[in-house]
Amino acid sequence: MRAIVCNEYASPAGLTVSELPAPTPKPNEVLVSIKATGLGYVDALTVAGLYQIKPKLPFVPGNEISGVVTEVGSEVANLQVGQRILAMPSYGGLAEQVCIAANKCIAIPDALSHEGAAGFQVNYCTAYHGLIYCGKLQANETILILGAAGGVGVAAIDVAKAIGATIIAAASTQEKRQTCLDLGADHVLDYTKENWRDDLKTLLNGTPLDVVYDPVGGDFSDPALRSLGPDGRFLVVGFAGGGIPKIPLNLTLLKRCSIVGVNWGGYIAANPDEAAPVMKALMDWIQAGKLAPQAGQSFPLEATGEALMKMLNRQALGKIVITQES
Repeated sequence: MRAIVCNEYASPAGLTVSELPAPTPKPNEVLVSIKATGLGYVDALTVAGLYQIKPKLPFVPGNEISGVVTEVGSEVANLQVGQRILAMPSYGGLAEQVCIAANKCIAIPDALSHEGAAGFQVNYCTAYHGLIYCGKLQANETILILGAAGGVGVAAIDVAKAIGATIIAAASTQEKRQTCLDLGADHVLDYTKENWRDDLKTLLNGTPLDVVYDPVGGDFSDPALRSLGPDGRFLVVGFAGGGIPKIPLNLTLLKRCSIVGVNWGGYIAANPDEAAPVMKALMDWIQAGKLAPQAGQSFPLEATGEALMKMLNRQALGKIVITQES
């Protein structure tokens, strides 16, 4: 089978397609023909050797997939051949096939495309957990989403829209801002401008800013926090901008606001029973037409290196997926 093999920690630009033996499922596993693989910023960092966890070389990257079950192990009773699923293997997603424990696979409805499903689990669970559990976002409240045109931000737009919030999407280019509007944001903001807080105040028009969703960090966090209204919630999601900001804690006292860390992976590791209800709620929203997960940019397997470099260079529009006809 064709697969992307990382033989050394180096720039993702050098990745090429290799041939590997086709896998065989164990009794508790299913063999999945992969239709799409979602890429995340962590994937790019891992290949480059810049992530805190370094898998043993060589390895096949990719930990978000969707596909079709083509073979089931002898102990598998909950899945059948031909079923459409999404799953998160630890590695191995950038290949034509992968074996996954059946209890890690989630059946997907016909309303969810393979491209949408491949980039769904991490970003949408994070957005749902962050906005509902951590941020207590309510209908008619106003939320500012930083880095809104990336995969994390796009999921936050979709979930916030389903909740009924007013969405201000901050992005760095006109193309990205138009993407945010197309996806349902109410307003867009160029946060690369020196005085972007003035534009934010104009958009708010006297209404308070209730929630900030920040997967970017760096120099954007401090002014975003300062823009919050009383009882506002600042959600720390990540640091795609590279820098970890140092926030003066007196701001939380003066503004009567809170800073909350959004760590979905850590939360379900400590509370594993909480994962299934969140996935069910999200799937119900998809069936009801309240959510519309979709891929941002799609690339063939051969262009994986190019796609990962777009993520490192912050050029991604939405969730990047690798698609194939396997």
